[in-house]
Amino acid sequence: MTTSPTTVTESGPRAEIGVIGGSGFYEFLQDATRVQVTTPFGDPSDDVVIGDLDGRSVAFIARHGQGHRFPPHLVPYRANLWALRSVGVRQVLAPCAVGSLRRELGPGAVVVPDQVVDRTWGRAHSVYDALGPVVHVGFADPYCPRGREAALGAARSTGVDAHGSGTLVVINGPRFSTRAESIWHQEAGWSVVGMTGMPEASLARELAMCFTTIALVTDHDAGVEGETGVSHEEVLQVFAQNIERLKGVLVDAIAALPAAESDDEATCACRRSLDGLTLPLVLPT
Repeated sequence: MTTSPTTVTESGPRAEIGVIGGSGFYEFLQDATRVQVTTPFGDPSDDVVIGDLDGRSVAFIARHGQGHRFPPHLVPYRANLWALRSVGVRQVLAPCAVGSLRRELGPGAVVVPDQVVDRTWGRAHSVYDALGPVVHVGFADPYCPRGREAALGAARSTGVDAHGSGTLVVINGPRFSTRAESIWHQEAGWSVVGMTGMPEASLARELAMCFTTIALVTDHDAGVEGETGVSHEEVLQVFAQNIERLKGVLVDAIAALPAAESDDEATCACRRSLDGLTLPLVLPT
C-alpha cells in the first residue's frame, strides 16, 4: 500500500463499494492507495484507503481512526460517509462488534439486522443542517435488502453462525449498559446492542447510499440471565479471535454485491431515497 496519501480529485482513485470497520480490514485490499478527503464536516476519522479486491474496487475507512483514537460518541460519522461518497461509493458494508441480548446468540455469532433503534444523543445526526429546505428522508427499513442478502449468504456459506433478522439497539457509549438498561432492551424484544450503528445508517440514507451492518457478537450483555457483564479487554479478545472469519464474510459479501449502477440508473430504494426532494447542498458525485 502506498504511504504518501493523494488528495481526492475527479480523476483520482474511485471505488464502487465502501467498508467502514476496524483498522485491520484494509489489509485485504490489493494495490491500495491512501486518499485524503476534505468534507464540509471536517476530516474523516482517517484517510480513505482504496484498492482492489478480486476485481471489485473497494474503499475502506477506519471508523475509530489510527490507534482507535475516536470513541463511539466522537466518531466523525458525517465526514466518514461523505468521504466515501466523494470517491464514488454507493454501497457500504459496516462490520461492528455487539453484545447479545438473547441467550441463543452467543459469542462468535453474526447478525445481519433488519431493524435499528437509536438511543444515542449529542451526535450530529444529519448532513442537512444548513438553512434551506427541510429534508425528511424515509427510514422505515434502514438497511439495504440487496446488501443484507449478500452479507447473510456470505456468512452462511463460510459456516458462520449467521442470523438474518433482528434489531440492533445503538447506545451512546463509551460505557457499557447497566443491568437495568440491558433488561429493558431485552424486554423490548431487541436482539443485539452496539455503540456505532447510528447515525451511520441514517446518514447513508440521507446520502442515497445502500448500507448494510454486519454485527459480530462478542459477549452476552449484562442483563442476560446469569451474565455478570463484560470488560473492554474481553470484547477485544473475542473480536480478535473472530476477525479472520469476519474478513472472510466481508470478502464473500463484496463479491456477491450487485454491480455498480449510475445514480440515474439505480433501482434500489436506498439509492432513490432523495427522489423528489429539494436539497440545501450539493452532494458529491
